[in-house]
Amino acid sequence: MESKTSDGIYLSVIVPAYNEQSRIESTVRSIESYLSGRPYTSEVVVVDDGSTDGTAAVVRRLASEFPALRLHSCVENGGKGYAVAQGMLNSGGRYRLFMDADNSTTVDQFERMIPHFEAGAGVVIGSRRVEGALIEVHQSRLRETLGQVFNLLVRLLYGFSTRDTQAGFKAFTSEAARAIFPMQTIRRWAFDIEILVIAGLLGIRVREVPITWRNDPITQVKPGGMIRMLFDVIKVRVNMFMGVYKRRSDGTGRSGC
Repeated sequence: MESKTSDGIYLSVIVPAYNEQSRIESTVRSIESYLSGRPYTSEVVVVDDGSTDGTAAVVRRLASEFPALRLHSCVENGGKGYAVAQGMLNSGGRYRLFMDADNSTTVDQFERMIPHFEAGAGVVIGSRRVEGALIEVHQSRLRETLGQVFNLLVRLLYGFSTRDTQAGFKAFTSEAARAIFPMQTIRRWAFDIEILVIAGLLGIRVREVPITWRNDPITQVKPGGMIRMLFDVIKVRVNMFMGVYKRRSDGTGRSGC
């Protein structure tokens, strides 16, 4: 593991990556280019989720060029949710943002979140379905329809007021991250639902902001994964009924890569 926590950092940008050798360099360069011009301190943490390609080697090479870039390596593939949790619990920013390795939403969109944090929010999520959002490149009609049905199901099951639970662009205060992620049980695609549920159980204020989003047709989410997401959504409801989150609030979810 090539990771350490940092002090005095305003923003940690966490990028979960699994077999992203072809895309990770352009994404890291885009992030670093933007952050280098900001007035606050920052770090970029790429969590290599057990990749079998050259993802880690690319990040190591870039780290020699960008001192604020760190690699957190997991020996085995644990899933996107697990990688995000590891990044959240092994970064040092006052605010901790995770974004997708395909750069579908660029890091500059974080600026829309700052006023909500300053107003007391603990979690701010990017949304493609609220006023002001812009989708530059759409998914196929089938995927968009499935996504809309999925979001409706989730809102009905959990009473969420948020319109878009699945966009890979969410930020947390350090306090919220340390409270939420040790309680997480879902390691793969439906983890977004779980962390929003946990935030609600803890009384952490969640806000939703419009983002600009561009679909990348090279997606890691396969049709079988979407079916497993539905089972995980139900699992979260079962966890709530069984009191799983109350038992995990002691920090037992902090095991690392």
